[in-house]
Parts: sequence; structure tokens; C-alpha cells
Amino acid sequence: MTQIAIIGPGAVGSTIAKDLQEKYNNVHLLGRSNKQLNYHSYETPDQTSTLQVTAINDFSKVVDILIIAVKIPQLQNVLSQINHLIGSHTTIILAQNGYGQLGHIKHPNVYQAVVYISGQKQENHITHFQDHTLIMDNNSRTQQLFEIAQNTKLSIELTDQIEEKIWYKLLVNSGINTITALTQQPVKVMEKPNMKQLCNQLLNEGISIAKAEGIVLEPSTVSDIMDIYESYPPEMGTSMYYDMLAQRPTEIDGIQGFLYQCARKHQLHTPILDTVYTLLLAQQPEE
Repeated sequence: MTQIAIIGPGAVGSTIAKDLQEKYNNVHLLGRSNKQLNYHSYETPDQTSTLQVTAINDFSKVVDILIIAVKIPQLQNVLSQINHLIGSHTTIILAQNGYGQLGHIKHPNVYQAVVYISGQKQENHITHFQDHTLIMDNNSRTQQLFEIAQNTKLSIELTDQIEEKIWYKLLVNSGINTITALTQQPVKVMEKPNMKQLCNQLLNEGISIAKAEGIVLEPSTVSDIMDIYESYPPEMGTSMYYDMLAQRPTEIDGIQGFLYQCARKHQLHTPILDTVYTLLLAQQPEE
């Protein structure tokens, strides 16, 4: 029987675990300590499920599929604790926002997942807002998880254009994460004057960076992303918003920072990105 472990009992990891555990008993949610989580949907807050989290150090099985669903600031610490979970046959899937982190994982079978799962963690409570989707490169190893996820709530989409999918989601995150983090307000902040215009300008700078990197996106990309923002519940936050409120390190290195460095490499004029990146950096907690 295929053994699956998900590291990271936040909104993303918990949703993946819950979706698969409804059909399989060989799916394990791992974290820093043993605990229980309460999980519910934003639309049905009175229907709560319980998820068991097992401490990484207490879990001794080598797994077939390892999904790492921690944020960028926690990745290096997690990677130092997982050697006992990994064999030569293990498939590792990195399910997090941002880009540029795969190189930190020294294993032949590691793949980036584009994550479309929105939720919030407050202490031991998980609220799932919307979406249950991971997009991955189409190959024999990711096809294994695709088959496993059939007839579960977890939607696995396989693609032959993974770079374009990663960049598209990078731009999705760069707009709404930036606005909610800097204003420290949830998605409803987009209804305030000039916010949509500001977000639109930031996305257009992202399009120019993607083009310079050789990534071809559809002409409708900016309007499509703005439509995605319109679909979000007004009280929904983003990962950077919640981290900013809690004064935790954010995913800036893999989102705005990654785009900023690409823009500098190509000597692009990106005044909006330059400004918001500087402001976000100034608000990062000191180590």
C-alpha cells in the first residue's frame, strides 16, 4: 500500500490530508508536535472535522510520496528533519507559494506543485475557504498521485507546461498577497479606491518580467487574475496577510523578492514592484 506523508499542518497541508484521508488510511499529516486540529469549511462552520498531526520525529516510516506543504521561511528547518522519511523511490512534491526553492531539495524525484488551496490557520483551527487543486508536471511519478486522488476532493491536474502554470500562480500571489499584507486587511480591501488599479499595474509589471524570462502567458492573464480575486470571499486573507498580522517571516523571498531579482537581471523598469518590495522588506521581523 502506498504510504503518503504531508508535512505542514497549515491550511494547505491539512486540506490535502483531509481530502485524501476520507478515502485512505495510509495518509499521515506531520508537524513539529503531536496534536489535533479542528477543520471546517468557511461555508459550513458548524461542520467540524478532527485531524491528527504526528510529530515528524515520532514517525518512522519511509514513505512513497512526501508532500512538503510548509511556507518558504520554514523549508530549511523541515529539510533537516526528513532524511528518515525518504528512500531512493520516494517522490517529493513541494506544495508552496512562490518559486525558486526546488534547488534546496537534494533528491532525484522532486517536483513543484502549483497550489490552489485557500485557507487560514488560527492556533489549532483550520478554516478552508476555497479550492482543492494541485497542478504538477505530467510524468510517471506525478501520475501516481493523480491516480490516488481520483474520487477524492483533492484535484490533481497534470500539465506539459508547468513553467507557465508556476508563473501564472506566482503572479496571482504577487498581486493579492502584496495588497493584503501591506494594508493588513483581507480581500475586501480590493473594494477601496484605486486598489484594483494598483493591483493591475503590479500584475502588468509581472507580465513583463515573465516575458523577459521567456514565459509566454495569455493576453487575458491580468484580467483573468483580477477575476480570480473577485471570486474570493471578502473576509478571506492570504498567507502573507496572516503572517504579517502575526509578525512572522513571510514568503517574500519566493514571491515579490523572486520577481524583483528577475527584474533586476533583465534591467526592467518596475516602479510598483520596487516600491512594494521595499515596503514589505521593511516590515519583516528581525531575526
